[in-house]
Amino acid sequence: MHAFDVLGDPVRRRILEILAEDRLASGEIVAIVGQEFGITQSAISQHLKVLRDHGFATVQAAGPRRICENDPTPLAKLDQWLTGFRRICEPKFEALAVEVERGKLKRRK
Repeated sequence: MHAFDVLGDPVRRRILEILAEDRLASGEIVAIVGQEFGITQSAISQHLKVLRDHGFATVQAAGPRRICENDPTPLAKLDQWLTGFRRICEPKFEALAVEVERGKLKRRK
């Protein structure tokens, strides 16, 4: 599975967003994500497994609890790959920002 396939799922993206803030027990992730998406503990566990299997998250046993946290390595690799595309897009976004500001100035006058 490619990194974009892993990140293409909104539940997995949300789990990574949650883990970006802090390490959490899997039960805490289930409580948050289950409420937001209306999915079961089993479904969330499957999403966590995909994240683990592809290196986006790690899980460590702490007694009966499983503590999950982000592993930034795959995201750093993805960011590095995207760098080439930023060189193409950023000048266009900057030009767009200039045009938006010009439009705002025209409306004010």
